[in-house]
Amino acid sequence: MALNEKGELVGVNEAWLAQTREEALEPDLPIVDPHHHLWDFPGNRYLFDELLADMRAGHNVVATVFVECTAMYRADGPDPMRPVGETEFVNGVAAQCSSGLYGPIRACAGIVSYADLLMGAAVTPVLEAHIAAAPARFRGIRHAAGHDVDPEIRPSHTNPPADLYRNAKFREGFAKLAPLGLSFDGWHYHPQIEAFTDLARAFPGTTMVLDHFGGPLGIGRHTGKRAEIMAQWKKDMVALAACPNVVVKIGGINMAVNGFGWHTRPVPPTSDEIAAATRDWYLHAIDSFGPERCMFESNFPVDKLSCSYTVLWNAFKKIAAGFSAAEKQALFHDTAARVYRLG
Repeated sequence: MALNEKGELVGVNEAWLAQTREEALEPDLPIVDPHHHLWDFPGNRYLFDELLADMRAGHNVVATVFVECTAMYRADGPDPMRPVGETEFVNGVAAQCSSGLYGPIRACAGIVSYADLLMGAAVTPVLEAHIAAAPARFRGIRHAAGHDVDPEIRPSHTNPPADLYRNAKFREGFAKLAPLGLSFDGWHYHPQIEAFTDLARAFPGTTMVLDHFGGPLGIGRHTGKRAEIMAQWKKDMVALAACPNVVVKIGGINMAVNGFGWHTRPVPPTSDEIAAATRDWYLHAIDSFGPERCMFESNFPVDKLSCSYTVLWNAFKKIAAGFSAAEKQALFHDTAARVYRLG
């Protein structure tokens, strides 16, 4: 991603994305997008204007949930408190959106930020500071755990130890979430789903959200092993579904690490192509957890590397074509609204 001299987002390659245009299917279906980011990094910008343009591109996106991405941390003060700056920033964006100037949509109606749970019980003041920074919108913590033995696969931005979820200090900090009414978003890679399941069993009173299908990899040592990976992933997801405190974000599977290679093509994929390539992941997750515990997510702008917002949600709607109206309502809106308490 990069910006040209006009400040346009071209690193995602807007001209490339524009080669595949589609009209939004079922444009009246209400959507809560439970997973997107905002950031302004050097040469890489996705702020309220970019998000709003995507939300208005044809689908009826009525609300969103922001998920941490190390944006706008405080420049000074104690290191553990610096991530609170991200909550302050996003709460301001949410207030801007709720002013009424942009219609009835509620961007960043829920906020999930970062706190270092490896601090153990000492993380409590950080959690309380996040809540104080956005009392009407702050919903939970994500402490990313992605780690793989293959050096080609980058660890999560939190630079976690190999077995974060089983770390005693991490669990000591994790135990402070539920008493404060906070949920936990888990982002890791598919070999770590078993550890996430163990964590869910140990904390049945904590609402846990599995991001991006549990991160099925398709690069490095996992290249060319999709069938083998999916077979094990299906078993792991069935085991995880036995934990009633876990819900699943179904999406975020069009990243480079997933190995589909959409971003390397001369023309972006259509929604038909995305649906055909990824349908089995979605249907198994929904079959395992049920629509009331699954929610479609955009993971924008990360997945924008591969397709446009309109194309992505069209793919979701095609995958969900066989479900009832009530099931679609859950998958596209109600599960996310309930889990993140959007009212």
